[in-house]
Amino acid sequence: MKRSLFLMVCLWAVMMQAQEVMYIPKNDVKALLVAIEAANKKNAEKDSKPLYILIPDGFYDLGETVLTKITGHNIALIGQSMTGTVIQNKPDIKQEGISKTAIFQNRGTNNYFQDLTLRNALDYYAAGAAGRAVTLQDKGQRTICNRVCMLSYQDTYYSDNDQSQHYIQDSEIHGTVDFICGDGDVWFERCKIVTEKRTSDGSGRNVIAAPKTSKTPWGYIFNRCTVENIVSNFEYARGWNGTPHCIWLHTTLLSPEKLNPTRFDYRGMNTVQNDFKEYGTVDAEGRDITPKTNQVTFTMSKKKQEGNVEIVTEHNSTRETILTDAQAERYTIGNVFGDWRPDKLIQKMEKTTRKLMKRLQ
Repeated sequence: MKRSLFLMVCLWAVMMQAQEVMYIPKNDVKALLVAIEAANKKNAEKDSKPLYILIPDGFYDLGETVLTKITGHNIALIGQSMTGTVIQNKPDIKQEGISKTAIFQNRGTNNYFQDLTLRNALDYYAAGAAGRAVTLQDKGQRTICNRVCMLSYQDTYYSDNDQSQHYIQDSEIHGTVDFICGDGDVWFERCKIVTEKRTSDGSGRNVIAAPKTSKTPWGYIFNRCTVENIVSNFEYARGWNGTPHCIWLHTTLLSPEKLNPTRFDYRGMNTVQNDFKEYGTVDAEGRDITPKTNQVTFTMSKKKQEGNVEIVTEHNSTRETILTDAQAERYTIGNVFGDWRPDKLIQKMEKTTRKLMKRLQ
């Protein structure tokens, strides 16, 4: 059975001259998994030629399957449309966890995702205190997501490589708490960020990002993104660990009244050190609503037991969170990524994938 599926997904590759291409039959999740396994083996080396897995619109149900690994390099998963090509898993709530639940765990270099919806359907509101359910756990390097919708609640997107560079463009990410989290330098360009209900009745507050970006200089950069709020109040980010960076440039807030007054969560999980900044924020009508100043005192309490006595130590750090014009000018794709230009690579990939996708019609 496995061999026949392999032959089926490779049939298209035989027909193509310029590119290695695998075609997945509509709704055939087994063929998709076999294609990924074959791509991992074929593109085991970092200098492998690009390999395309074409996925027509449909529903690809992984059930309770988690952590489907993409270990190969230069692999492109291309759907037919962002809303029409849906890949879903639904882990049991007993399996909840940031490193246990992902749909895909990427470990490759220069892998590319386009025109897909990744939905982790773990029953978040039944999961109790935590409902960590990841769509993409990215341990790789220089991953590009172009028009990828990631649907979950907690820990939706997890950049899990402290030396990584990643780029996400024209995508959509949904969640409630810490739903964009992790390490590395990650640039989010023109993305739609949707804060869902924190609890089933809408109470509570959301936190969009939880970076722990200590070993790369730039961290998370959100440029020209739009934040849509469903019900619960929210904050831009909170510190996870180390010396996190999180910058919001030219953000459009559709419900600015839902952003809590400090704008960033002043309660750090494991750190008070951070580089949390904002510049050029506007409302739905394009009016500048950036505060002239926003000083936040970030706090963290540490407890330790000495005999029968609990000792609580308070740590504080006061920071200005509004960038000046000169400070904001530093944030360019060229400065952040150097000779890697993912925005230009997307333009090339768009041309190639348009030609390939015509053969599916």
